[in-house]
Amino acid sequence: MSETLIPGPASRAARRRAVAGTALALLVAVTGCTGSQGRPAATDRTGDSTPVAVTGPLCDVLPSGTEPGSPGSLVDRSPAQALTWIPVLTTFEAAVRATGMAEELSAAGGLTILAPTDDAFRAKFSTANVDQLLLKDTATLRGLLREHLVAGARPVADLASAGTVTTLAGTTLAVTPAGSGARLADRAETVCADYRATGARIHVIDKVLGDLPDTAHEEEHHH
Repeated sequence: MSETLIPGPASRAARRRAVAGTALALLVAVTGCTGSQGRPAATDRTGDSTPVAVTGPLCDVLPSGTEPGSPGSLVDRSPAQALTWIPVLTTFEAAVRATGMAEELSAAGGLTILAPTDDAFRAKFSTANVDQLLLKDTATLRGLLREHLVAGARPVADLASAGTVTTLAGTTLAVTPAGSGARLADRAETVCADYRATGARIHVIDKVLGDLPDTAHEEEHHH
C-alpha cells in the first residue's frame, strides 16, 4: 500500500512500519488476499448461488477469481477468519484478536463490519498509540471496534440507501451513496465493499470511525 499517509521522512516511515514487527507480530499471523472490483468470483458454497462480487477502487489490486482469499473463497469462513485473508486489514484483524471479539463478530442475526485499512490506522494513530491499544488498553480498543460494527449483514447498497445506521457502540452514522459504494459520517468511504463471510458482510473503508483523538502527528516528534 502507499506510504503517502505516513508523516515524516523515510526513516520515520520505516519506523511507522514497526507496528508489523512489534504489536502486530505478537497478535497476528496473516496470510491471504481478496477480491476484484465488480468482478464475480466463486459461487457461495453455503448454498447461495449468487456469484460474489466486491466493489470499490481498492478491489482491483486485490486477488480475485480462484485465487486464495478471493471473495468467493471467504463465504464459508467465519467473519474473524475472513478478516485474516484480507491483507489490507492486518491492524483491524489484530484488534479483533487482542480484544477477544471473534465470537461477537459471529453474532446471531448477522453483522456488518466496516473495517478500516492499515493505511487508515496509520493516518489516525501513532505507532506507540496502536501498540498501547493492542497490548494494554483493550477496553478502549473494544469500544473502537464496536464503532465499526452494525447489526445485520447488510450489502453496501442497503447502507447507501438507508440514510443512517447505528453502530453497536450506539453511534448513529449518516450514510450517503458514493459511486458504487457508500460514504459514512461524511468521513469514510467504502473502498472494497461486499465481502461475504458466514453471517456477515465486510466493507473495507478508508478512515477510522469513532471519536478517539488523532495521534499520527505525534510520530513527527519522536527522535
